[in-house]
Amino acid sequence: MFKIIFIAVAVIVVTIGLVWLIDKYVPSKVKPVLTIALWALIFYLGYLTFMSIYEPIQFNKVKNKRYAAVIEKLIDIRDAQLAHQQVTGKFAPTFDNLVKFIDTAQFTITQRRDSTVIDEELTRRYGGVETTKEITIIDTLGFKSVKDSLFKNTDRYKTMMNVPNTDAQFEMQAGLLEQNDLKIPVFEASVKKSVILHDQDKDLIAQENQVVSVDGVNGDALKVGSMEEVKTNGNWPKTYGDSE
Repeated sequence: MFKIIFIAVAVIVVTIGLVWLIDKYVPSKVKPVLTIALWALIFYLGYLTFMSIYEPIQFNKVKNKRYAAVIEKLIDIRDAQLAHQQVTGKFAPTFDNLVKFIDTAQFTITQRRDSTVIDEELTRRYGGVETTKEITIIDTLGFKSVKDSLFKNTDRYKTMMNVPNTDAQFEMQAGLLEQNDLKIPVFEASVKKSVILHDQDKDLIAQENQVVSVDGVNGDALKVGSMEEVKTNGNWPKTYGDSE
């Protein structure tokens, strides 16, 4: 923004100053040459002003489109990892493990129901007086494919590791985080902004890496999950989609 303001002010000041100087001090014979040079300078400064406004606008359009595509992939990775954790009790360490899991794993469909049964210990304690207790019974009703549950009739999970518009793949880690004497499964999948925006202006990428905003993606990467705290949400705002 400061760059845009500076260039715009410079265009106005230089133009007014040159016009005044030519009119006041330059001989009539030289005025045509200087006038042409002045117009050339004005057009050049105008071009710089235009590009200083146009480039960030185009950058943001490209950024928003690519971020949206990347976030769709990260959501698929998160959903697959949560299914893996639900079935196996841990997160998958690699994409190969995750894809194989989706191809073969099944969710167990259960039903919980309350029931009353005789409490044999209390019945004996009370001299044979029948005593009951409430219990919860979990019935297994069947099984459902993880692949069909999460991805229905598509096989996009087989390419969820690929970062859109690049030849790169997401970085992914999984492990255990010790918290309150408990070891809790965690995972993280991420990609640097510089990878997503690899063909864009380097200065604008550097500015994007420094973003601190409730409406932007803070930090230098898009990611879901964390290896440092227990969470499975993404670091993007809701304007890009569901981060939970």
